[in-house]
Amino acid sequence: MKKIPYLDLKQHWKEWHQLALPLFVVISAVILVLFLMGRTRDQARQWHEDLTAAKRLGLIEIKPDAIFDPAFAVASPIELVKAPTSDHFDFPVGSRLGALTYNAQPFFTNRHLGDDLNGIGGQNSDLGDPVYAISDGLVLFAGWPSDGWGNVIILQHELTNGQLIQTFYGHLDTMKVPVGSLVRRGEEIGTIGTANGRYLAHLHLEVRRYPTIDVGVGYSDSRLGRIAGELALSKWRSRPDDSLVAAPVGPPPEPKSLQLDVEAITAPTP
Repeated sequence: MKKIPYLDLKQHWKEWHQLALPLFVVISAVILVLFLMGRTRDQARQWHEDLTAAKRLGLIEIKPDAIFDPAFAVASPIELVKAPTSDHFDFPVGSRLGALTYNAQPFFTNRHLGDDLNGIGGQNSDLGDPVYAISDGLVLFAGWPSDGWGNVIILQHELTNGQLIQTFYGHLDTMKVPVGSLVRRGEEIGTIGTANGRYLAHLHLEVRRYPTIDVGVGYSDSRLGRIAGELALSKWRSRPDDSLVAAPVGPPPEPKSLQLDVEAITAPTP
């Protein structure tokens, strides 16, 4: 009769442990990958629902089944051509000279990528005050990108030297202009808000030098293409003798036509 070997529980436990641990790691990794894939799809669906109530993000159409990263949303050349030339600039709140406001957090203070313009009364004294377009521009974005931003409007402008810039108006309480519309300098585009109570009322103003309509972040170790907005507006006004020029009236400016230099071609002389 063959003798049954002694059941060594300690040895069996050791062998099972060596097999089970790698198996557990593999199964956990698979579950994690499936979870992240599902979460990414859910985020894409949420972006589509939140940012594209009218099936649009800025001027770009979004397909419902697309995994969309707004960092890659860039206005097309034709849309950039529509931006009117900006030759006069004014401050967006308080007055054309920025009176009745103060800059509570200037550009790049504590890594801040904009200027926080507050009413001189402090607290929520400026809640609901009008926000004006700083110059003639094209509305590239108008929406609620996240709870941290609240309502946001982005305008596209072209300086007299041909340089394209954007102005960014964050934490708005209301928005009064649709995407794709042209606005005049001094036209009311929204009102000062709190991002649904997240902050005390103020306007987060940014001036950007790139054509993307990604809302982005409010703080960074790098300037990410932003420039000091308050200083830029003071410089670009450039009209000390005409400091209180009235805002333009009438319909928005017509989009510029795309000018192409075409050489005349004549038939050869027989």
